[in-house]
Amino acid sequence: MTSTPVLQTNLGNLKVRRGKVRDVYDLGDGLLIVASDRISAFDWVMPNGIPDKGRVLTQLSLFWFDFLEKVTPNHLITDDLAKMDLPFDPAGQGLEGRSMLVRKAEVVPIECVVRGYLSGSGWKEYKRDGTVCGLRLPAGLTESAKLPEPIFTPATKAETGHDENISFERMIEFVGRETADELRRRSIEVYRRGAEYAASRGIILADTKFEWGRFGGELILIDEVLTPDSSRFWPAAEYQPGRGQPSYDKQFVRDWLESTGWNKNSAPPQLPSEVVTRTREKYVEAFERITGMKFLWS
Repeated sequence: MTSTPVLQTNLGNLKVRRGKVRDVYDLGDGLLIVASDRISAFDWVMPNGIPDKGRVLTQLSLFWFDFLEKVTPNHLITDDLAKMDLPFDPAGQGLEGRSMLVRKAEVVPIECVVRGYLSGSGWKEYKRDGTVCGLRLPAGLTESAKLPEPIFTPATKAETGHDENISFERMIEFVGRETADELRRRSIEVYRRGAEYAASRGIILADTKFEWGRFGGELILIDEVLTPDSSRFWPAAEYQPGRGQPSYDKQFVRDWLESTGWNKNSAPPQLPSEVVTRTREKYVEAFERITGMKFLWS
């Protein structure tokens, strides 16, 4: 493994914001987004991270931005450090493979979630009310069941804590009907394209969330896209409706935390090396299965 568990990049006064995973720096005409190896669970950032996780997220996003280029524009300018005209020497900063220079877009304050299968918070609501984000679904569906058609279930963006699922009508109050209709249409289209391709690689794209922004008056994809942090990827060969599915994400971290007795209201414990290693393997496997390429930093 070639990266430190948690990237601690320090570029002086350039820092704009440090999120759970990404550090964002203002370069004037664009933003430098650096994906760290930090990992969060149950609204907490773990004290140690997953080596190369940030590179997996960045490289997968680059793959999908290229794949979806004819479907929708995005915020990417370049991932080549030599072409970024950085006001510092990137050598030794740990930026290789995990950095993108992107356009400054006006962020739409909505998480655009598309679900093709019944899982997670959608499954919990369906069990209780027979709906997902207020959308009535057919009776008798089981956990992980494939939905008749993909559904659009928006959520509000939260800086801390969980995003909150909202109805489409509530979304209209935030962004207006015309924008809401366009975001729903385009998000479902991108999901369908991604799900079709993933299926050809033996992977089910159960659900995902997109972020959009406006640049030059046009809606463009921003942030990350179709990664294990923003999506549920299931191995198709192991799919079995009626139960939870094995997935390409941080499930090892969640399962281990649940086994420790941690109360989720205090600082989380250090992740053991076995959990770190197995989680890294899942992220790398997701990249290689989806792209058909070898992960360069293995």
